[in-house]
Amino acid sequence: MSQFYRQAHYTISATQLSELPPDIGLEVAFAGRSNAGKSSAINTITDHKALARISKTPGRTQMINFFALDDTRTLVDLPGYGYAKVPEQMKIRWQQNLGQYLDTRQSLQGLMIMMDIRHPLKQFDIQMVRWANQKNLDVHILLTKSDKFKHGAAMASLHGVLAEIKKLELNASAQLFSSLKKTGRDEAIAKLDSWFLLNEISPKLEPTSE
Repeated sequence: MSQFYRQAHYTISATQLSELPPDIGLEVAFAGRSNAGKSSAINTITDHKALARISKTPGRTQMINFFALDDTRTLVDLPGYGYAKVPEQMKIRWQQNLGQYLDTRQSLQGLMIMMDIRHPLKQFDIQMVRWANQKNLDVHILLTKSDKFKHGAAMASLHGVLAEIKKLELNASAQLFSSLKKTGRDEAIAKLDSWFLLNEISPKLEPTSE
């Protein structure tokens, strides 16, 4: 496993876009339904037990959380979405913040979307991919909790998701992932490496202008 992601450390949280840190460097955001295992995936990738808080009540994470990897690279934990017990007004506000973040954040290099392998491509999952596609933002899907299926069934689900993505004319890659078994961790890290330009001489330090 890459030692680089073990350097991840919490820096700041924002409840609204005006509280976001300066839009510079390189960011990769993690998104997903509130019960899709997003926090567990972040902890697994960074090899931390509790970098991202794992709530026993899905939907409690209401802030955009930033975890710095170095002076120019950051992981961003977006609020979970789609959980039925969250008040409707709060869901609308989160949805607006997520949409505006994806639409305006110039330092954002890619979006990792966690989907429970047993319940992939729900309505808001599809909307998130579409938002990202409209911004020409790379999307990589982690089909989490893949340990719930035997290997053959898990692969069948992966192929089904890829087929549905093609059918919906969306642009996204996907893989199996299990925080419990550490399945897919190296593959996810390889995707992050490419977004963070870790094989390049120097990263993009300033936001691009449209």
